Amino acid sequence: MPIFRLVDEPVFPPPDYADPSGLLAVGGDLSNERLLEAYRVGIFPWYSDDQPILWWSPDPRLILDLKDFKISRSLGKTLKKGVFQVTFDHAFEEVIQACAVVPREAQNGTWITAEMQEAYINLHGLGYAHSVETWFGGQLAGGLYGVSLGKCFFGESMFHLKTDASKVALATLVERLKRWDFHFIDSQMTTEHMVRLGAKELPRRIFLKRLQSALRHPTRRGRWRIDP
Repeated sequence: MPIFRLVDEPVFPPPDYADPSGLLAVGGDLSNERLLEAYRVGIFPWYSDDQPILWWSPDPRLILDLKDFKISRSLGKTLKKGVFQVTFDHAFEEVIQACAVVPREAQNGTWITAEMQEAYINLHGLGYAHSVETWFGGQLAGGLYGVSLGKCFFGESMFHLKTDASKVALATLVERLKRWDFHFIDSQMTTEHMVRLGAKELPRRIFLKRLQSALRHPTRRGRWRIDP
């Protein structure tokens, strides 16, 4: 399969043209317009500092249906005890920076480059990108961030400095998205961590149909808050 080189206009080839790994296109930029168009058509950027911008649409696609989120016994105890304070959109820049630098098991380096951080901070300023933070003793202990369009939340990354901190952030997000009648969380690439939490693979063609259904609804832009 050919890998497409993007032009100046924020347009993409159809996701079906991606190669078996999911790689679809190279180049372009991380402008607000291009990023939002990418998410609308089921494509996302993923690359490292020594590479050009790479655009992906994997098949299968990993998604988390909100009803399928699994809360383990230990996580349930943590949630019940209220170990962490949880906030939304309170420290977006700190969360994305932590996602970039906190070490991960079986992963060297990061794909959250300085260029990526700047791009998603810009989306946050426009009310499309959101963060969930967990705090312990007044210090940031974990969190996640992603992009929201229509009734879909595109999960980008999470981190934790204390056990269960990122899972509490995700559990809180899931409950909030349920109340807002969101359809699912896009987990993008398949990871054992998300599978353990209830995410499942879908054929790309099914994912794209579900995405288009979710995008028929208005986007909840602006800063998100924890209900009193």
